[in-house]
Amino acid sequence: MPISLHYSPITVADPEAALPFYRDALGLPVAQDVAAGGQRWITLGDTGGTQIVLSGPSAGRSAEDGEVLEELIAKGAFGPWVFSTDDLDALFERASSNGAEVVQEPAEQPWGPRDAAFRDPSGNLVRVQQR
Repeated sequence: MPISLHYSPITVADPEAALPFYRDALGLPVAQDVAAGGQRWITLGDTGGTQIVLSGPSAGRSAEDGEVLEELIAKGAFGPWVFSTDDLDALFERASSNGAEVVQEPAEQPWGPRDAAFRDPSGNLVRVQQR
């Protein structure tokens, strides 16, 4: 019985502010955008593959838990989120030209992959490696 990851949540300070980074800089298509109860969940990625879901700290959680998550996001406690691409150089150029905060330009890593790193608008570390 095969099993695979369907989606992974990424908690961000503000989904609206994070959307251009994931959609425009990384190039992930929006699959679904749901607003309910003053919260928003944005699903990105190709349907049929693994997707991510952006949501704020209080989305689906108690106010107390949301406050704790806000503090952790502000400290950069989450990530890295690791993506892969067939063309790291093209993705790096697109992300850079779309204003992504560059942490590391494309480089060969001693542990194997060639990758680059960015911070999303909430400070989450995002790495992208060459497939």
